[in-house]
Amino acid sequence: QLQLVESGGGLVQPGGSLRLSCAASGFSFKYYGVGWFRQAPGKEREGVSCTSSNGGNTYYADSVKGRFTMSRDNAKNTVYLQMNSLKPEDTAVYYCAAGPVTSTLQAMCASREYFNYWGQGTQVTVSS
Repeated sequence: QLQLVESGGGLVQPGGSLRLSCAASGFSFKYYGVGWFRQAPGKEREGVSCTSSNGGNTYYADSVKGRFTMSRDNAKNTVYLQMNSLKPEDTAVYYCAAGPVTSTLQAMCASREYFNYWGQGTQVTVSS
């Protein structure tokens, strides 16, 4: 059964940190690029960070650059998103997605169309 399962979301104060995890099963995860997307209420889903199949290259949206770090452990079929210096505007449901790398990572992060598999999402709320 093909599956991506996110975890690690929660409520955190501004300036705090969270680490999201995304565990994959049922497909050859190590051959796929992975993206983290987020969707806030009333807004479009946006790409936050996308990484290549071996994790050697990673793209970050300007809004999170310098604060978020994406990594992957293919031996564990897991991708992580370390989020530091969180801001209220980071509040959203965060999704991980996997798809073959068929374009630049920036292009992949700009469009959901590149991704075949999606997780169910995990809520991140940044509030005092």
